[in-house]
Amino acid sequence: MKANAIELLQLLANAPQFEIPIYQRNYSWNRGQCEQLWQDILRAGRQDALQAHFLGSVVYVQGNSTMGHKEPLQVIDGQQRLTSVTLLILALAQHFEKHGVGELLGAFSAPKLRGYYLVNSLETGDRHYKLCLSESDNATLRALITGTPLPSTPAERVRANHGFFAQQIEEHAHELEALCKGLGKLMAVEVALERSDNPQLIFESMNSTGLDLTQADLIRNYILMGLPPAEQARLYQSHWRPMEQVFGSQGYAEHFDNFMRHYLTLKTGEIPNVRQVYSAFKSFAPHGSDAKALEALVSDLHAFAKHYAMMALGQETQTSLRDAFADLRELRVDVAYPFLLKAYADYAAARLSADQLLQLARTVESYVFRRAICNLPTNSLAKTFLRLVRLVDSEHYLTSVQAALLREQSYRAFPSDDEFQGKLKTKDLYRFPRRNYWLRRLENHGKKERVAVENYTIEHILPQSTDLSVAWRQDLGADWARVQSQWLHTLGNLTLTAYNSQYSDKSFVDKRDLRDTEGHHIGFGASPLKLNLGLGLLNSWDEAAIAARAQRLSEEASRVWARPTLSADVLDQFDKKRLAANLVRTRADFPALNKAPVDHLFDALRREVLALDAAVTEEYFKLYVSYKAEYNFVDVVPQAKQLKLFLNMKFADLDDPQKVAKDVSNVGHWGNGEVQLALSSEQELPYAIGLIRQALELQMGDVPND
Repeated sequence: MKANAIELLQLLANAPQFEIPIYQRNYSWNRGQCEQLWQDILRAGRQDALQAHFLGSVVYVQGNSTMGHKEPLQVIDGQQRLTSVTLLILALAQHFEKHGVGELLGAFSAPKLRGYYLVNSLETGDRHYKLCLSESDNATLRALITGTPLPSTPAERVRANHGFFAQQIEEHAHELEALCKGLGKLMAVEVALERSDNPQLIFESMNSTGLDLTQADLIRNYILMGLPPAEQARLYQSHWRPMEQVFGSQGYAEHFDNFMRHYLTLKTGEIPNVRQVYSAFKSFAPHGSDAKALEALVSDLHAFAKHYAMMALGQETQTSLRDAFADLRELRVDVAYPFLLKAYADYAAARLSADQLLQLARTVESYVFRRAICNLPTNSLAKTFLRLVRLVDSEHYLTSVQAALLREQSYRAFPSDDEFQGKLKTKDLYRFPRRNYWLRRLENHGKKERVAVENYTIEHILPQSTDLSVAWRQDLGADWARVQSQWLHTLGNLTLTAYNSQYSDKSFVDKRDLRDTEGHHIGFGASPLKLNLGLGLLNSWDEAAIAARAQRLSEEASRVWARPTLSADVLDQFDKKRLAANLVRTRADFPALNKAPVDHLFDALRREVLALDAAVTEEYFKLYVSYKAEYNFVDVVPQAKQLKLFLNMKFADLDDPQKVAKDVSNVGHWGNGEVQLALSSEQELPYAIGLIRQALELQMGDVPND
């Protein structure tokens, strides 16, 4: 690697050609950044005391050169600055040509600007141009340089920024010398790399003054940068570019990082931090020089990107699946995408029917919505859905998934109809984050002719006004204030209408029988909406009426967001399969657990640990017994006279006033975690359980919020 400071114009003049590799993102500077560049150049040109203006670095990989042939320089960092300065120089040359401006400062004229910095006058074809951009950017830049018509879909940033510089030059025509001086003072750090210098590592560590790179930029560069240019082009054109097109020009930048996180979660079984997707990808991906393995990876990414776009970007064409995925998007069930990606891949491979995939999507929707209504925490959902990937039985796909969710307990439970209906009837649904979602699903369930909920507004049948009319107070009775406070924003009192302003705070009978100025019946009694069925038959709206409607709608909701129904025999069969897959040993395989005194001590310990939470499960492995919720929180190694416990937590996080635990972070041991303690009598058990509880609570609180 060689680095040195150099005038930018000299760098442009000396280079045979700067080429932006196909894996680099498109030119993306906005007007604000071009304005800053313009002001910096003019300021440098106006002030004689200012000797130079540092623009940043230009990092490139040198090509092989032979007599009479120099390969292009592959730009690793600096394409935004090179492109912007090129557009400014082009606009300046065109201004000189348009207005007949001669040579300035002995070095600036239209022929010199073009011949030194824009084109290689003795070369033809691609080699004629000093700067070769990527994809659609390149066609637009060449059309501007040659004065030929722009492509039918020009690169907007290239076109717009060239126009900006042309306009600024026209407005500052009296300062052309200052502009030329400023251009001559631009300095850059030229960093010339050999291919053996690991360009990707250098690229990652650059503290560029340009736009921050996205995770997608870094991943694309990691895959392609280490390959020879011909392999880069082939892999990009055959897989990466089509994958970008799956997302669309805007969607790629917006959605790719999330897609990659879900993909890695599915493939690795670990959930990467949203800000560390690139690091996780590097650990997962094959070495950058293994072209065959990289092609297999990008091909797989391309396939899963199409699955993701079907679900997350609304590209599904099958009607019932499209509607189900739209509901999941509105409910914002992003945490389920790793599991759904697997399910869709199995559907695409004909291992799962469209109806089964539909039922899976609806089961996921019901599970998430019921839990939200029942106020169950969301921070375990990501790992719950990841567990489903491992629990799928390919021979009984749908049943195995539904059984797994039905067997979840405690904070991962699938709420029953009674729990769901009870909470739904009393919950403040007016302030529920996605109230249009639940109103739309209730209204349209089972309908072929769907109601566009967005054309309606939410209506409180019993008004929100704190100053209720006499008619309303009479309907509600002496306890009207409590009734209004208790039921106002709940299921029984909320509906949809297109006549919210006409209803206002009118009495219930007036709302029921309301007519417009032309005599058309627009009250509840004439409403075509399913949500308003029965309102036209009532003569008053009191607590009993609200409660009755809430009961009816909550029963309907249990059908909309249905909980799977599997027989006890089916659940038992599933449990046996899961146990067979997960339990490596039984208690009988541990002689120490079948002899005094350790047997009684272990019995007492396991009773206390299993009682900590309904979600705790027990598994016997070859050398230890584990207790887990999301994952192991304590492992027990039976010994002849004691139990050795390992808590799955950092030693520094443990509150151990009696100092009985040991730090084993740097000591080889069976079990998980950094904390070890010995248990030799039941008198020590209460204190040990207190330490174990810390590991469990830390685990429950340490799951990333979804």
